[in-house]
Amino acid sequence: MSRPFFYVASGGNDRLELMAANLQVDLAPGHKNTLVLRNPVMPASGTFSWGLEFAKHYDIERLGAVVSKGITVAPRAGNQQPRVAETPAGMLNSIGLQNVGLSEVIREMAPLWAKWDVPVIANIAADTVEEFGEMAARLDGVPGIAALELNISCPNVDQGGIEIGQSVEASARATRAAVRHTDLPVIVKLTPNVTDPVALALACEEAGAAAICAINTVLGLAIDIKKRRPVLPRARGGLSGPAIKPIALRIVYDVAKAVRIPVIGCGGIATGEDALEFLMAGATAVQVGTATFANPRALLDVIEGVESWLESNGVADVNEIVGCALPPRE
Repeated sequence: MSRPFFYVASGGNDRLELMAANLQVDLAPGHKNTLVLRNPVMPASGTFSWGLEFAKHYDIERLGAVVSKGITVAPRAGNQQPRVAETPAGMLNSIGLQNVGLSEVIREMAPLWAKWDVPVIANIAADTVEEFGEMAARLDGVPGIAALELNISCPNVDQGGIEIGQSVEASARATRAAVRHTDLPVIVKLTPNVTDPVALALACEEAGAAAICAINTVLGLAIDIKKRRPVLPRARGGLSGPAIKPIALRIVYDVAKAVRIPVIGCGGIATGEDALEFLMAGATAVQVGTATFANPRALLDVIEGVESWLESNGVADVNEIVGCALPPRE
């Protein structure tokens, strides 16, 4: 789909010229290292693997950014099968951060990412607050990595993850540890499984986060009535998909009202219209996850849907609608 164009008056004779819409967004304004995306759409961590598979099927450089699957210090085999269960309006997952480990990512993945004309955000998951700092230090300055996303919200591991992300103090400490050990922009991905996500976001902002990502999956459960047991071996899993969109949208709205750093919206986004809701609720960019399992082209559909809306509504810059549904700041 072609970029939308708009007619604008030019000169004293009101001559009409074509002007392309601006889709660029900045996720780290004022930061030492910029994180400017050509458009506000990227995959959610854990749903796009390392990006290599999708690159075989379409031009991933059309995306605003690529977000890696969760990276841990040591390789992980992940949780016991089955790891996924369908629900009426989404899916439960309990993958357990299966990945090749940090050293392999630096050695094998990052050199490939460095050849792409699209920023790659490395999602990192640590067992302790201190380990977030250690991982950030090892990734600092690695060609091919444009930013870090701290996974302090994974519900499917025994250490780290949601254990850190449910504590305001621990979330701030993890953010501070990463920020102190890297010049890369640090994005913090929040869990919705708390009473007050806004308090978490404010603490992470104060600790130096460049942006907030909201949200990760919502804790859920499915029962196999034939076996009379939970479907997933760990019983609980992370619910994603359309079922969580209103929850994610509400949290993005609340967080965007409170913080002054960019917010990335994530949760149940499958169409351009979904993305527009998040942008209007205060998100500067969005992540698309579960939708890609049913439609591998979902990311491109979302980009094109946003473009089409901008064209139809005469909006020349996507940033004009970011937060337009929010009340005025005091």
